[in-house]
Amino acid sequence: MDLLDFARGPGLFIALAIFLLGSTWRLVGILRLPRRPDLSPPREGAPTAAVAALRSIVRGLWPRRTFGQMAAVISVNAYVFHLGLAVVFLGYAPHIAFVHRLIGLSWPALPDPVMYLAASATMVALLLALVMRLSSPVLRQISVGDDLISWTVTFLPFITGMAVLAEPSAALLSHDAPLYRGPLALHLLSLELLLVWFPFGKLMHAFLFFLS
Repeated sequence: MDLLDFARGPGLFIALAIFLLGSTWRLVGILRLPRRPDLSPPREGAPTAAVAALRSIVRGLWPRRTFGQMAAVISVNAYVFHLGLAVVFLGYAPHIAFVHRLIGLSWPALPDPVMYLAASATMVALLLALVMRLSSPVLRQISVGDDLISWTVTFLPFITGMAVLAEPSAALLSHDAPLYRGPLALHLLSLELLLVWFPFGKLMHAFLFFLS
C-alpha cells in the first residue's frame, strides 16, 4: 500500500467518519440547548417570525453603509471565494467522478476553462482575505488560531489540486490508473485534513448558519 492507496482507502474512511460523527455531535449538542421563551410579544400587524427571519437574512447579505467601503470589499471577497469553492467542488469533472465512486451520484460537469477561472479567483480571494485579516488591527486582534488553521486547510486542497492539472479533465478521466500518484495522494490527504478539522473549527459555519 502506497500513499495514494492509503488516501483512497483507510485515510478517506477515517476522515469521513470523523467529519460525519463530529458534525452530528456538534449539531445535536446545539439543538439540545434549552430555548428561552420569547418575552417580547409581537405588535399588532407585525410579520410572522418566518417572514421576519427571511427579511433579516436578506438585509444581512450586504453590510450597511455606516460600516464603510472596507466592509463592502470584505463582503464581495467572501462571496467570491464561497461561490468559487462551490463551483470548483461541484463542477469539476474529476470531482464529480470522485463523488460518483463514493456515493453513486453524478451530474454534468462545467467546462475546464470555467473551473480554472473559478479556482484562480478563489485562491486570490483566499489570499486577499488572509492579507486583510493580518493587516487590519481590528481583525488581527480578534483572530485566533482557529482562523488561521481553517484558512490553511481550505487553501491546501487548491494548491495541491493545481499539481494534478497537467492534462484536461477528459484526459485525466480516460486513464485506467492515475499518472501522478504522489500529487494526487497529497491532494486527497489535504481534502481529508479539511474533513477532519471541519467539525471542530469555524468551517462548521457551513452547517451552523442555517440554525443561526
